[in-house]
Amino acid sequence: MNFTGLLIGAVVGMWLTHNLLGALIGGMIGFMFDASRQQSQRRRAPVQGGYVAPLFALIGAVAKADGRVSEAEIAIAERLMARMNLDQDDRAKAIDAFNEGKQPEFNANEVIDQLRQWVGHRRDHAFPVIDVVIETVLAEGSSPSPEKMAILRQLAFALRVSDMELMALMAMKGYAWNGQAGGNRGYGGPRGNGGYVPPQRNTQGPDPYAVLGIQRDSDERAIKRAYRKLISEHHPDRLGDLPEDMRRRAESRASEINAAYERIKSERGFK
Repeated sequence: MNFTGLLIGAVVGMWLTHNLLGALIGGMIGFMFDASRQQSQRRRAPVQGGYVAPLFALIGAVAKADGRVSEAEIAIAERLMARMNLDQDDRAKAIDAFNEGKQPEFNANEVIDQLRQWVGHRRDHAFPVIDVVIETVLAEGSSPSPEKMAILRQLAFALRVSDMELMALMAMKGYAWNGQAGGNRGYGGPRGNGGYVPPQRNTQGPDPYAVLGIQRDSDERAIKRAYRKLISEHHPDRLGDLPEDMRRRAESRASEINAAYERIKSERGFK
């Protein structure tokens, strides 16, 4: 353990109080500071290497959630590796992580927590991570299994993305919910239904209201407010050091949001 804080605290305590009691108190404060800092560093250790391993492990867990890993799900993982331009070492890590994630005893909670730490408070980073996992959830084209959706919703909850926002992200993939997802639309628990209704493929393209996460009877003010909030969270210019593949995803989502807003404006007749 590093005792720098203890020593500095003791010296400062002695300098301020000119007695051993002050040095002792200062040393204790410094020791507590050192302990807190090192504990924080240990919590961050699993994600110091980035997001690649926990992300592909979670993708593997999602693929295996319904009992088998399909060719379509393997293809999704391979395409993602190619789009991310992983070097040889990172590609090997991604493959190992995917294979680990699809093991029956794998605990998805740990990698979800690692992704949560990597994302931090950056909601503009949370959405691309969820977008990647959605691709695996929807890889087989039919309605995803409850097991896959449970992992996806657990990830969304950990990254502070609500059910309504998750619906909007899936709507951008051409999926729409049958009926209204009532109940808790906030940051509901990962195991609760929250009024969730399994999605079905929308052959006519994304519902613009679902993309903006609003009801069809929303007024003009609510529509504009929802659009401004979404476009600010998904705008590529805010993404900083996000990997190129995830940046492209953000650009695609921003285009979908703009298209949905323009379509609603045209239908409603407002500017």
